[in-house]
Amino acid sequence: MLGSKLDLFKPQWLDVIFAGRNKAYGAYELRKENNNTTSRAVLIGGTLFIILVSLPLIIKYISGILPEEKKFQETEVVLAPPPPVDDKATPPPPPEPPKPKVDQVKFPPPVVVPAEQVKDEEPPTVEELKVADPGQKTVEGDPNAEIKIDAPVGDAEVTEDNGIKDFASVEVVPEFPGGGQAAFTKFLSKNYRYPAMAREQGVSGRVIMSFVVEKDGSLTDIKVLRDLGFGTGEEAIRLLKSSPRWKPGIQNGRPVRVAYTLPFKLDLAAE
Repeated sequence: MLGSKLDLFKPQWLDVIFAGRNKAYGAYELRKENNNTTSRAVLIGGTLFIILVSLPLIIKYISGILPEEKKFQETEVVLAPPPPVDDKATPPPPPEPPKPKVDQVKFPPPVVVPAEQVKDEEPPTVEELKVADPGQKTVEGDPNAEIKIDAPVGDAEVTEDNGIKDFASVEVVPEFPGGGQAAFTKFLSKNYRYPAMAREQGVSGRVIMSFVVEKDGSLTDIKVLRDLGFGTGEEAIRLLKSSPRWKPGIQNGRPVRVAYTLPFKLDLAAE
């Protein structure tokens, strides 16, 4: 035994070393699989090393197989110089304006000049102006000419304002005809018909209404904001629908739609 050649890499030594010991312990399995693990590690490492070394050659080979991208060819274009401007050339005269519908007679405009430069040029007489219009020169009229009115300059467009304005924001507030607020209060007290159910229940208090005074003075969008019940709100709507036309609210000199809120008191004792 002592004279024999020792080979520590053979697996038989493991059985000798671990004789009578727990072979299920991890050290036994690690030493038993050491040769296989070392071989796999050398094989994988060598393969990766070869791939890394030969990677530039692989890339060069693949790029040679793939088609090359088309390159755009730049071409320089030289433009010819523009022709010289002829300062002596005169521009074409403007086109003649269309003939007016009636004749025109020359009416010389007044110009302040020294007395020695005054030229005798008589303006058209009253008789001539009865059948012709004054103009910068004498032009024979065309009875068949079309009368054309030039459009206003600019992009300004007049649009009708149909928005509802607040009562406190208009320059001139709507007004009931024949006396304003006092006449309107008298109209309400005279024409309001106390509902029978409300009279029996002794209902009193404030009914708050809202409506819109239109541009023509009519009342629209009539609503009950606060109702006492028993038909008091419905009677208020009927009464406002029967109201005569108001004077509309005015903003920037134009009639506008104005929202109006009206509270009025119902009191049986006042009847």
